[in-house]
Amino acid sequence: MTRKLGLLTGICLLLSMSTLWADGDPERGERAFSKCSACHSIENPRTRMGPHLMGVVGRPAGSVVDYNYSQAMKDAGAGGLVWNDEKLHAFLSSPKKTVPGTSMRFFGLWSDSEIDDLIAYLKTVPLPPQ
Repeated sequence: MTRKLGLLTGICLLLSMSTLWADGDPERGERAFSKCSACHSIENPRTRMGPHLMGVVGRPAGSVVDYNYSQAMKDAGAGGLVWNDEKLHAFLSSPKKTVPGTSMRFFGLWSDSEIDDLIAYLKTVPLPPQ
């Protein structure tokens, strides 16, 4: 009986861990962010070639005050685009397809798992100080 209980506990633990990582691995996402770090900051709320990404998950598109977005990105934000998991996934796989006319010079990530990892990492980045 104890052996069956131990096996059952182990299976439950594995299942709960697989759901935990189903949305991506933040540690791998941090490594994937290296492809973004030349243009985007996550340590402080300053813009570089692109807007900072502090608190990007849940933020309306085109809303960082001190960044000069393309008209397409401003229009997308005004039209209700908010960066959630689904919208970020689409944008990171094909920026120009998701927001036609964006000025982001990036062709996109090819791997769904890498995109999920990156989004999981971006969720760990704190909001900018108020």
